[in-house]
Amino acid sequence: MRNRYLDLLRFLAIVRVVVYHVTGWATLTLVFPAMSVMFALAGSLMAASLTRSGPAAVGRRLRRLLPSLWVLAVIFVPAMLFTGLPVSPRLLLWLFPIADPPANHWGALALSVIWYLRDYLWFVLASPVAFWLFRRAPLPTLLAPYLLLVAVEAGIYPAPPVLREFGLYFGAWLLGFAHHAGMLRRLAGRVLYPLALALAVGGGAWIMTHPGPRGYDLNDNHLGNALWSAAFILIVLGRAPAGIAWLGRTRLADRAVTVVNRRALTVYLWHMPFVVALTPLVDVVGWSHQDPLGLAVRVLLVFVLVGLVTLAVGWVEDLAARRPPELVPGGRSHPAGSPVRSGADPTVRSGADPAARSGAGPAGESVGRAVVPAQRVPEEVAPVEVSAG
Repeated sequence: MRNRYLDLLRFLAIVRVVVYHVTGWATLTLVFPAMSVMFALAGSLMAASLTRSGPAAVGRRLRRLLPSLWVLAVIFVPAMLFTGLPVSPRLLLWLFPIADPPANHWGALALSVIWYLRDYLWFVLASPVAFWLFRRAPLPTLLAPYLLLVAVEAGIYPAPPVLREFGLYFGAWLLGFAHHAGMLRRLAGRVLYPLALALAVGGGAWIMTHPGPRGYDLNDNHLGNALWSAAFILIVLGRAPAGIAWLGRTRLADRAVTVVNRRALTVYLWHMPFVVALTPLVDVVGWSHQDPLGLAVRVLLVFVLVGLVTLAVGWVEDLAARRPPELVPGGRSHPAGSPVRSGADPTVRSGADPAARSGAGPAGESVGRAVVPAQRVPEEVAPVEVSAG
């Protein structure tokens, strides 16, 4: 069965990402560190897949991740080639982005979201080894990315960008492993709350004393981001409610959560081009981003345009997940007594990938020395977020 609470978290993260990229409000990154939440959700789902099917889960995850990127590339890569992007072998990175694919002047901004897929791809490839290590030594494995980040930020180890991202976001991914294993849920309140408070205070203090070019924006502060986000994840996943029955009683909200989850990767990939394209256009008619009405108009237009493109190409996510394609997800009726599979799996992407099946892990699975009881695991979702977002 779906865990609708996780679906709701993913829905909120995706909406927050879009609103942030339209408004640029740095406060949103502190109120809801959506990027790290999406990576944590994706990590939990990846752990579920590895538990169920082992390393074969990597191939299935890539199958769900890449087709939506290819649809985007079919449209934007020729447009960039016609406007000055040189032809080179690096164009193949649009098929498998283990590094940033090439882009021209306007494409670099409109397609800046691709960095998330690059990181997500590396995290998926690293997950079989990381999961093996996590099951044998949970705490050292969890701490490793954060220690790497400290070393990078202190100048001890001048790591390349990908390793720096491992330090920042792979920690959230591994917290997703801990969520899947039930470790966060079993933490006593006297441990979890002081730990989350210490991380939040440490991260907040670092952010306040090391403001970036956009002020107190988490995206400009790697170490502060990692600590603050870890505290947030500990609370929202460690004290996740057993269920959110109210969502099912609100038909419109329930359907919206389902649609956005099933189309998470499409929304993520396509919203930034519209944000970039609309900015000069709405300025011409006087809808300034400093004016509340202008911002509201921008946000509304971006969501409308993303909705239209999702209707046009979102069904690719259904095909990638080997589901019957639907124009608007969640509309099929289900026979009485059959489980309802609502919601969706980057990813972001985010996250996490937006639509993969998942089931319960084997009863009595061992993590380190602890025995982890079997538990329900939600379907997977695609990754999601930008400029960290």
